[in-house]
Amino acid sequence: MQQITGNIEIRNEQPSDYRTVEELTRKAFWNVYIPGCYEHYLVHTMRDHPDFVPELAFVLTVDGAIVGDVMFTKAKLTDENDEIKQVLTLGPIAIHPDYQHMGLGKKLIAHSLERAKHLGFDTVVLMGDPQNYVGAGFKSAMRYDVSIGRHQYMTALLLKELQPHCLAGHAWHFHSSPIMDVDPAVADEFDQTFEPLEKKWQPSQETFYIISRSFMAQ
Repeated sequence: MQQITGNIEIRNEQPSDYRTVEELTRKAFWNVYIPGCYEHYLVHTMRDHPDFVPELAFVLTVDGAIVGDVMFTKAKLTDENDEIKQVLTLGPIAIHPDYQHMGLGKKLIAHSLERAKHLGFDTVVLMGDPQNYVGAGFKSAMRYDVSIGRHQYMTALLLKELQPHCLAGHAWHFHSSPIMDVDPAVADEFDQTFEPLEKKWQPSQETFYIISRSFMAQ
């Protein structure tokens, strides 16, 4: 792993950062999961949604330049008695391609989770490739009996308890925020306001297709 020699800081996102963060997110996700990406549009729309948690929108800078960002939204779990528990969803999180594989994503996650715990949240859920997040302490949601439906445990659904055993004793159903339902046509229109980039296929897209549509057996 390469080492960063510059001065690293993590701070809350400011309105003056918005476009820079969207451009960074676009570069980080471009052609990774699909030809092109929608994550920069999601970042753009999240800020005005009631589920967005602005206190947990952070940017990571190296010598003052933004090279990473992370955002959180509120989501919920319901148990077998239809009781609701508020949780957080992590993402998008982005690191500029020139600064990936240097431990910055892990540093950004650790900082934001500590802040989330301070704000009173005890559970964080995300959808992603497990190999990118288990090093930050996330585990399969199935270990906590958290599904997306009756006995439907997604491989890509990961979870971290900020308070140990806070989910124990219940069977949970995860409900993401409606903000995650992106309209591809509207996202493509938004993308036209950025510098043109070539959309193309690469192997990581097939990996994502498999992981995001696979389930674990009990």
